[in-house]
Amino acid sequence: MIGRSSMSRGGAFSFGPFRLYPAQQLLLEGDARIRLGSRALEILTALVERAGEVITKQTLMTRVWPDTLVTDGNLKVHIAALRRALGEGQPGRRYVVTVSGRGYRFVAPVEAFGPEGLQAQEGIEAESAHNLPASVIRIIGRAGVIDTLLRQLAKHRFMTVVGPGGIGKTTVAVAAAHMRVSVYEHGTWFVDLAPTGHPKLVARALASVLGLTTHSLDVTAALIAFLRDKQMLIVLDSCEHVIDEAAFLAEQIINAAPGVHVLATSREPLRARGERLQRLSPLETPADPSSLTAAEALAFPAIQLFVERAAESLEGFELKDADALVVAEICRTLDGIALAIELAATRVDAFGLRELSTLLEDRFRLLRHGRRTAMPRHQSLAAALDWSYELLPEGERTILRRLSVFAGSFTLQLASAIAANDRIPVPDVVDGVGSLVAKSLISADIGGAKVQYRLLDTTRAYARQKLVESGEIDAVLRRHAEHHRDLLERAGVEAESRSAAEWWADHARRVDDVRHALNWAFSPSGDEALGMSLTVAAIPLWTHLSLLEECRACVERALACGKAGVLGDLDDMKLHTALGTALLYVRGPVLQIDVAWGRALEIAERLSDSDYQLRVLWGLSLYRVYVGRYRAALAFARRFRAVAQKKDDTVARLSGDRLIATALHYLGRHTSARRRLDRMLGAYVAPAQSSHIARLQWDQRAVALGTLSVILWLQGFPNQAVDTARSALDEARATNHPLSVCNALGHAAFPIAMYVGDRVTAEQLVTMLLDHSASHGLRVWNAVGRCLRGALLIESGDGAGLSLLRLALDELRDARFGLRYASYCGVLAHGLGAGGRPDEARGTIEDALEWCGRNEERWSMPELLRIRGEIRRLEGSAMAIAAAEDDFRQALEMARRQEALSWELRVATSLARLWRLQGRSGEADDLLSAVYCRFGEGFGTVDLKAARALMLDCRVRGRPGESPEARCSLTQGTTSL
Repeated sequence: MIGRSSMSRGGAFSFGPFRLYPAQQLLLEGDARIRLGSRALEILTALVERAGEVITKQTLMTRVWPDTLVTDGNLKVHIAALRRALGEGQPGRRYVVTVSGRGYRFVAPVEAFGPEGLQAQEGIEAESAHNLPASVIRIIGRAGVIDTLLRQLAKHRFMTVVGPGGIGKTTVAVAAAHMRVSVYEHGTWFVDLAPTGHPKLVARALASVLGLTTHSLDVTAALIAFLRDKQMLIVLDSCEHVIDEAAFLAEQIINAAPGVHVLATSREPLRARGERLQRLSPLETPADPSSLTAAEALAFPAIQLFVERAAESLEGFELKDADALVVAEICRTLDGIALAIELAATRVDAFGLRELSTLLEDRFRLLRHGRRTAMPRHQSLAAALDWSYELLPEGERTILRRLSVFAGSFTLQLASAIAANDRIPVPDVVDGVGSLVAKSLISADIGGAKVQYRLLDTTRAYARQKLVESGEIDAVLRRHAEHHRDLLERAGVEAESRSAAEWWADHARRVDDVRHALNWAFSPSGDEALGMSLTVAAIPLWTHLSLLEECRACVERALACGKAGVLGDLDDMKLHTALGTALLYVRGPVLQIDVAWGRALEIAERLSDSDYQLRVLWGLSLYRVYVGRYRAALAFARRFRAVAQKKDDTVARLSGDRLIATALHYLGRHTSARRRLDRMLGAYVAPAQSSHIARLQWDQRAVALGTLSVILWLQGFPNQAVDTARSALDEARATNHPLSVCNALGHAAFPIAMYVGDRVTAEQLVTMLLDHSASHGLRVWNAVGRCLRGALLIESGDGAGLSLLRLALDELRDARFGLRYASYCGVLAHGLGAGGRPDEARGTIEDALEWCGRNEERWSMPELLRIRGEIRRLEGSAMAIAAAEDDFRQALEMARRQEALSWELRVATSLARLWRLQGRSGEADDLLSAVYCRFGEGFGTVDLKAARALMLDCRVRGRPGESPEARCSLTQGTTSL
């Protein structure tokens, strides 16, 4: 053993069955990890380091919250959680005692070990990813149930824990999930459905927990696509009020995702296919308690739970033989319902056991007499809640009622904002929350960076009814809505300077409360003006969470209410901007977008709001890229850059260069486009703040690299194109931004793989695109993926690619998505011609060329003209051959004007092949050699290999009048090409 000061060097402590490793933030009971937050562990470490000494409250608060002013209410919550985690109240377990008026003392024997003590925890398996609530409450009387549940879950994959309110369904489910966190490769994810106010939001709640950004109207389909190949446990908690949708979702997951297991909790079965039930019975109580000793009584889980909770409430409480009968009767009166037992046990300090028993017996007899139709267990819980509530001081009753407006978890700061007023100041709210936690009316999760509090759904419903009866519900709901509006307005400003991860951690969980607040604001008793301002403030939240369909619906509701003239210009501008963005990614480039963004731009220019001018001009340019109107896209991109230049916004200015380059590229001006991209990439540093991608919708560097890769290939640098496309994909995936990943796959990595002839890689990439777009609900990008899969099949000689490509093109046309549409039509025309369907091939290629002419989409014109020439050549007539040669010459000239060397090589190869068949091998060789020799790399790619083989063939055939020796010399000379 060593001195306790060695802990700073990484030692360990041992007490009772526990081992504490402060440097690793780890507490073990045996080999089981006890999950506590960093502050709770810091408190435990401070107490253990000075075991036997009194540590004052101020000393602990200064150590745990060095830079934050807190009250001792915060400390009380963590001390209570520590006592529960350590199992105080069980025989022989007494660790932390309160020294009245002074602080706390750790009273158990402690051994301290040096760094070698760490060896004992090397074998502890690291936890997999999960979001389970901290399991700091010792599970009593449920070990057999949990063991059975886990065995059945492994066998059947879909289990529902069923039982009445307050019996402990969530506690059992979370405990079981904690025991299996290391089993599932892709994590264990807890979805609290209690705050979900509408059945349609069930799938969305799961998507949000999984961090799945989906733009699809069919969120369930996107979820299924995402989960199909995952190994995961999903816990759906509190399903009873959304039971039909929860059942449907669980059934779909079980049917389509063989590696995913579902554990649900509900007051009634979901009645879904594949479901197995685990009914939860009340905690066992003695049938005949008349002769029980204390030791015998503690063998019953209900009594054990009562004693543990009483010990937390009353310092030094122990069950004595004389009290065993009293406690047993209390637990029987409460029908073994865990929540009711906990509520009663917390009042031992106020009444003592015998008076508590009398009060409960009288109260429950009265309540049961008046509620003949209620089930006994429900009577017990309702009575326990009534009794506990009426014993609260008036201030705590008021706090509990007001906190019932929260849909889910909340912090002390949020609790204070809603529950405090002139009569109940903030310090009283903090102390009140601590007291309500101690009385089991509020639960505290201290496992994260900030303590999160919540009311159990049963308690929340009870307290909400009391809030209605108090007559202050509308006033509290108004305060709740106003606070969330103010909170999100501040969050919107913070988004400009904070990382996405930090912003998400602080604000993502507020979405359920925003939904509830908006529902109230737009109700008959609400306030539409407040609802509109809250909608505006919530736009960044919806955007960050990719809840764009929800954003669209809420924004349209706010705009409809705002027609009466109560909507100011600033809010009007923000709402129309958000509407255009949401529509683009939910519905595709529909005409309504132009109207929305046009209105937003008009207001932004009138208000001289350069930030929103940038947002809207960006959207207007991107919209025109999507519909294939590149000249108009260029005009808006230049306006965007001019505003950025005037604003002196370097990031926006460089992003404008990228947008201009994109339009120039599709207009066939590749050299100018590359110049801008090189300048942009050389100077661009992506800002760290979370608003960057949300505002411009893409990771700018990744998209710039993607466009550059295509330009490099066009200009005759195939190897550099492959490397750049790979970098674009790597950077896009690193951002975890769905649209950026789709762009890198569909418009860079896959096309480049096809251009160079790497079909194996192309197959991998298109599969990735299809899976990614499906899992994120990106319908248009999924259609793009099917276009590319069809193109790959056509290139491989598989006729199935024709129908696949045609159907996907129809879907893109219906969605008005014109980006690269003509080039996909060219591939279809090529496949139709090669498949012996010349009439369809001619019609398709003419449509593609007409599209390009109408929209000035010149980048693919050389290739489309070449394809038309090949289709005409296959006809075989002299007129068709002549027309084909005209197409090739026109394509050759256009490729040269664009400085698109790779298109030039393809066209030269087609023309040379035609001339060779006409006996003009020398002209064919001269043409092809002149293009081929301008390449300095990529000689193993498919086009260069085909050109080289054709040149060799032309030289072997020879020119008219050449000697065999000359032809041989030419043939040998090509070996260095």
